[in-house]
Amino acid sequence: MKQGEKCKNCIVKRKGHSEEFDEKKVYASVYSACASAHYEECDCETTADKVTKTIKKHVKTKKYIESKQLRKKIETELKKKDKELAFYYEQHLPNLKRL
Repeated sequence: MKQGEKCKNCIVKRKGHSEEFDEKKVYASVYSACASAHYEECDCETTADKVTKTIKKHVKTKKYIESKQLRKKIETELKKKDKELAFYYEQHLPNLKRL
């Protein structure tokens, strides 16, 4: 985001900057986790769509949310479906210790 711009649903990133919530990123990361867990394409799409809608509702109630909190919420939603799926989602992140 450019300085002085305001966002409706800001995601505060690890390094302190913020950006507007992007549901496409949530969908893509959940879809990727499903694909890694060897789900069928239609199951990947359904799961990613369902989780994205849930997260979108959650974010709408907040002005700011830390990316770490957002990831935890997504993991919680995935664990409801399949713990292995949540594991693949967690592994989707690069090694944070190196950053």
